[in-house]
Amino acid sequence: MTTAPWRDRSLPADVRVTDLLSRMTLEEKTAQLYGVWVGATADGDGVAPHQHDMTADYDFDDLIRHGLGQLTRPFGTAPVDPESGARALARAQRRIAASGRFGIPAIAHEECLAGFTAWRATAYPVPLAWGATFNPALVEEMARRIGADLRSVGVHQGLAPVLDVVRDPRWGRVEETIGEDPYLVGTIGAAYVRGLESTGIVATLKHFAGYASSAGARNLAPVRAGTREFADVTLPPFELALREGGARSVMAAYTETDGVPASADPGLLTELLRTEWNFTGTVVSDYFGIGFLQTLHRVAGTPAEAAHAALAAGIDVELPTLKCYGQPLVEAVRAGEVPESLVDRAARRVLLQKCELGLLDEDWQPEPPEGPVDLDSTANRALARRLAEESVVLLDNPDGALPLDSDTRIAVIGPRAADPLAMLGCYSFPSHVLPRHPETPTGIEIPPLLEALRAELPDAKVTFAEGCGVADPDPSGIEEAVARAAEADVCVAVLGDRAGLFGRGTSGEGCDATDLQLPGIQADLLDALVATGVPVVLVLLTGRPYALGRWHGRLGAVVQAFFPGEEGGPAVAGVLSGRVNPSGRLPVSVPRDPGGQPWTYLQPPLGLAGEVSNLDPTPLYPFGHGRSYTTFEWSEAEGTPETTIPTNGSYDLSVTIRNTGDRPGAEVVQLYLHDPVGSVTRPDVRLIGYRRLELEPGQSRRVTFHFHADLSSFTDRTGDRIVEPGALELRLAASSGDVRHTAPVRLTGPARVLGRDRRLLCPTSTEG
Repeated sequence: MTTAPWRDRSLPADVRVTDLLSRMTLEEKTAQLYGVWVGATADGDGVAPHQHDMTADYDFDDLIRHGLGQLTRPFGTAPVDPESGARALARAQRRIAASGRFGIPAIAHEECLAGFTAWRATAYPVPLAWGATFNPALVEEMARRIGADLRSVGVHQGLAPVLDVVRDPRWGRVEETIGEDPYLVGTIGAAYVRGLESTGIVATLKHFAGYASSAGARNLAPVRAGTREFADVTLPPFELALREGGARSVMAAYTETDGVPASADPGLLTELLRTEWNFTGTVVSDYFGIGFLQTLHRVAGTPAEAAHAALAAGIDVELPTLKCYGQPLVEAVRAGEVPESLVDRAARRVLLQKCELGLLDEDWQPEPPEGPVDLDSTANRALARRLAEESVVLLDNPDGALPLDSDTRIAVIGPRAADPLAMLGCYSFPSHVLPRHPETPTGIEIPPLLEALRAELPDAKVTFAEGCGVADPDPSGIEEAVARAAEADVCVAVLGDRAGLFGRGTSGEGCDATDLQLPGIQADLLDALVATGVPVVLVLLTGRPYALGRWHGRLGAVVQAFFPGEEGGPAVAGVLSGRVNPSGRLPVSVPRDPGGQPWTYLQPPLGLAGEVSNLDPTPLYPFGHGRSYTTFEWSEAEGTPETTIPTNGSYDLSVTIRNTGDRPGAEVVQLYLHDPVGSVTRPDVRLIGYRRLELEPGQSRRVTFHFHADLSSFTDRTGDRIVEPGALELRLAASSGDVRHTAPVRLTGPARVLGRDRRLLCPTSTEG
């Protein structure tokens, strides 16, 4: 074997893999198509619903004699010391390589949604907070650090980012998304992919596609999206992350759209993804997703039928553990029920990726690095702090209650103030895994806001009362909370979510909400605090937006932080003290009322407020909104002299931004498109570009957006993506609801049908 062509690194990967496949038995080829979840068993200690009935019994030594495709979450299943885990993974890889005829190790994958989901690894802000930064470069830097940590312990693939676009904020996994706009999701997501892939880690885009459009905001419910919504809202972030990020893997979604499960949809996973978009990497199932074709979707009668449907659709790898692609598939192929060519196609893709990763090379070694493994380095924490600081959104500060005085009396009230886990989302290791290991310490330092605020303002007199639980209906603590607030000069009410899984939290996977009212009796607590007459600064630590219209005009200030990670406490405290000038912008709209969902800002005219209904869906704070402690002047807005351009033409639009305040700050200049008349209804406005500008007091910079007509494209009645002639309006804005300058543009000439070479981005340049 050592002299076979497949071992020759001088040959093209395709030649090597062709030679290898020709030597493999059916069992050896199918072994490359599934993962094994060593730490997950069917004995009752489950991570997720269906784990027990979807986990097959197997003898590991017997199984790996044919080889193995993937190792599932060697660090993310139970608390594992990073150094010990790296050595154990290396031993497992040597064992796998020694057992098979070809000596091929497995690809080890891990979750990395908000950092490496491992014990003692940095817990970064959740993706919704990434969106709030409007800073792709910073997110890319974070992903590089995550990738380096993954690689340092022997991991090859990361199951991130989530590119689902929020369609109903009641959905529990909103915290895992980047926001409600496809351009923001796509650009931030592509930056994350670039960072992860730059370290050699395979980035996995999920969930392809439509998962966030589930009916009623229920996890894993059917999707009701129409053809154009799917094409113009759901798909663009994936296309952008593949083309601009270079992702090498895609995860099929659990959901079904119009009766067709994504895991059994060749139109989605093969025709669109591979033929139209030219994707050449691997498609992996979401955990147990292939088995769900039989048990939940009922489009297959047996595990073998489920395997056939998934293979035919284009899923190459069954995760997290074998159920369908193992013996049931082998028997079906031998019986002539499944073409072996489908196995060969998937195995080729898997082996090509292993070849890229160096796992087919004769000198491959799994040895971990010598010395200590630090997954929560000082540099990691510094970056986590900066991300958290840039993600905090100041929603309102009408009377200047913020920044807080350094020597004032502060009553800190609320169930999220003193709990370190208030900072973390459901895919951070302490929230995701440690609840099943209560004897294990958190492994990382997570200062809660109460502790951080005391450190931030050492001369202030800070008192505390919890008031109520996150979702507990017991009101007995409200009386003490009111007493503490009444004695203070200002009350900081720290309310929000507890991240969890499958109903064990108020936010997270399987933690969907019936409405957007604050969980439990937190609204009653806030009412009681406001009634004291003491100025109340509301701080929200949440995984989704909540309706705040009930208190509009009655609060001293409102601060929103979306699960800001292990350094979130000091970051939010810095905003409250004024050390940090808030610069986050809303990646999702904040509603006025808790009902009336679903609603996002991407609405056609009939989705906006009107005289035909008494319900007004206009948000209290719109997408892109965020305030600052400084002020900015927008001036000298002008575009290219020629405002009539062809349907394949370009137009430049510029504006000068000046910091007119007395402290450094960041303004996020946003470019929106308004299409007055179209052949199908269009969103009233949609984001097509943005630029974050950091400015010193008195400093000004001029930013230019280089708009191309392709950015006005949409899916027409025939299913084609077209650029349509006619009038457009470009809007320079501080948010989707705060337009500062407009520029009319007219497209002329014939309608253009676009292909996969269409322009996806609006480049910007700056002067000054």
